[in-house]
Amino acid sequence: YPSEAPKLPAPEEKPCVLHWPEAMELLGNREDLMADLSTEEEKLLGKLVLEKYGVDLFFLDNYPSAVRPFYTMPSKSKPEYSNSYDVIFRGQEIASGAQRVHDPDLLEARCKELDMPLEPLKSYIEAFRHGVPPHGGIGMGLERIVQLYLGLDNIRKATMFPRDPTRLSP
Repeated sequence: YPSEAPKLPAPEEKPCVLHWPEAMELLGNREDLMADLSTEEEKLLGKLVLEKYGVDLFFLDNYPSAVRPFYTMPSKSKPEYSNSYDVIFRGQEIASGAQRVHDPDLLEARCKELDMPLEPLKSYIEAFRHGVPPHGGIGMGLERIVQLYLGLDNIRKATMFPRDPTRLSP
């Protein structure tokens, strides 16, 4: 498959990082500025970032806390935002990462804030009472990176053994 090299910042430049409010400004005309992005909005944001900053790859930082899992650390200075980000390549998310909550009392508060029952998470939260250092995590979609890099029309073309409701084995 022919592919086009991604437009990235020069090695001596910093990576492109947009904070949530700036992304909302770029998108304009959103009813709920704290709602998660739709697929169409992600693609549009990718085009707008390419036009404004000349890059295919950027980090969207400080997602609203309300659209992230309960274990995502809220920002200390603005708790309505979280210490989390997505990596967006050519208008699609290829990775998502965050600092995780390591304080059991804050985990319980986040569960209550999101109307989540505490009982099923009791042993998970209790484990944090024994001490957990600050930590984070990231999930990355390698097949999606290959799909977007090569300009493939379907992610199945980038997956060695694609599965769907009608195909469970190679």
